[in-house]
Amino acid sequence: MSNQKTKEQIENLLQNGKHKELRDRLCCRLTFGTAGLRSAMGAGFCYINDLTVIQSTQGIYKYLERSFSDFKQRGFVVGYDTRGQVTSNCSSKKLAKLTAAVLLAKDVPVYFFSTYVPTPFVVYWENGAQITSPHDKEIIKCIEECVEPWNGSWNDNLVDTSPLRQDPLKKICDCYMEDLKKICYHRELNMQTNLKFVHTSFHGVGHDYVQLAFKAFGFQPPIPVPEQKDPDPDFSTVKCPNPEEGESVLELSLRLAEKESAKVVVATDPDADRLAVAEQQENGCWKVFTGNELAALFGWWMFSCWKENCSKDADVKNVYMLATTVSSKILRAIALKEGFHFEETLPGFKWIGSRVKDLLDNGKEVLFAFEESIGFMCGTSVLDKDGVSAAVVIAEMAAYLESKNLSLAQKLIEVYETYGYHISKTSYFLCYDPPTIKRIFEKLRNFDAPQSYPKFCGIYNILHVRDVTTGYDSSQPNKKSVLPVSKSSQMITFTFQNGCVATLRTSGTEPKIKYYAEMCALPEQSDRAVLEEELQKLIGALIENFLEPDKNGLIWRSA
Repeated sequence: MSNQKTKEQIENLLQNGKHKELRDRLCCRLTFGTAGLRSAMGAGFCYINDLTVIQSTQGIYKYLERSFSDFKQRGFVVGYDTRGQVTSNCSSKKLAKLTAAVLLAKDVPVYFFSTYVPTPFVVYWENGAQITSPHDKEIIKCIEECVEPWNGSWNDNLVDTSPLRQDPLKKICDCYMEDLKKICYHRELNMQTNLKFVHTSFHGVGHDYVQLAFKAFGFQPPIPVPEQKDPDPDFSTVKCPNPEEGESVLELSLRLAEKESAKVVVATDPDADRLAVAEQQENGCWKVFTGNELAALFGWWMFSCWKENCSKDADVKNVYMLATTVSSKILRAIALKEGFHFEETLPGFKWIGSRVKDLLDNGKEVLFAFEESIGFMCGTSVLDKDGVSAAVVIAEMAAYLESKNLSLAQKLIEVYETYGYHISKTSYFLCYDPPTIKRIFEKLRNFDAPQSYPKFCGIYNILHVRDVTTGYDSSQPNKKSVLPVSKSSQMITFTFQNGCVATLRTSGTEPKIKYYAEMCALPEQSDRAVLEEELQKLIGALIENFLEPDKNGLIWRSA
């Protein structure tokens, strides 16, 4: 058995003498990045296709069989979204059917969703969070041990014929919507509000589920963008189906909102685990919030709702919020002032999910967690970023603020004035030469002398350095990083005397050196223009002194 399309791709490369590309495609494997096994669809062992999905599932089966004696009683959940070209016979549903076939052929019960669902509906590991190390490394080893497809692994009809297949759709959807109500605090107000919302699901899976979520909160349904409401694997109305790209990709939803007099637009990405938000300002212009700005609003909201609704004997010291290291430190500022705990994790929601599970197991209460790339976790029903719940929580927040004659943008300024402005900027350089990337980071570890990090960056004094690649952290008494060591990727964070925090890191999936810089001001420093100018100068110094783009042949990100 094989997929005719991918077979033709390989044969064409062979006939056209494209030996380097053939080698690249066939001499490497899919690996776990910050969020699972990820790659483009196509032929070759480092791409997503029928064969690599079968191999990956066989490896996971092997690992689970070794790890859990009751694996076959527990079963396996398989969900899919709407991506992938149906025409090339490589759709998400087809790959999901092959995943199920591998397991059903081995007599494992499979909970196979009968239609596309948001990623947060599909639980990952037994703790409900995405897979972290050491499981990922062990699964890769198991995949390599069984690359030959087993009998029955190609039989994607098993999903329709096997008595071991169940459809969990209704039960999961009902439970999810019921669970959502735990984080709904103003149902009466939601039922009466005059605010109108527009929702775009970017040709993905979000439409039905966001409609149901708004209903669960007592709202009128949001107005869908008709051209983007239904799944379309070609994403025909947008250049890039990523709501993070801001106003340009939100064009259709903003125009519809103007026509319908809707003040707030919510956008879920194609698999509905991330959320973008735009709000019309008094001058008619639209403000598209960054992930860090939305987190400031969510952090304020989730804490004030907790405070209003907690029992008399609830202890604020039992309350936690989390963010990844490259995200805004605004939650830290709120936590310091309000008395709850704030924790950082490595980049990637898999780290947040597993840490939240530990905290819950130890009797702690987690209200909110986020990563700057518009990933939000409100409450703990799903231990992952979830655009559906975030969309309806922001709608309730907007309705509540409107009843106080405030907009989201006005409230954001209030939050910053109360807890200190947090202004951030993120960008990247392209570098196609791995030795150059390694040399840049090694120089930072041996800056003025062997094994010594820089004490200044231009005129800016460095207070602390944390190097997650080596496990060093100068702010800790034993100089050891509290975060797990991550040798496979480069990441160094500098904390400056002027309140700025900057991280340089390599991308897990692309040839990039990313920088994340944030000015964390105290509440009394409220001149935003001055803070922005200071941040800009510091980024300039960081690029000039640490990355040296001209000397190292780095390519600036095109705007």
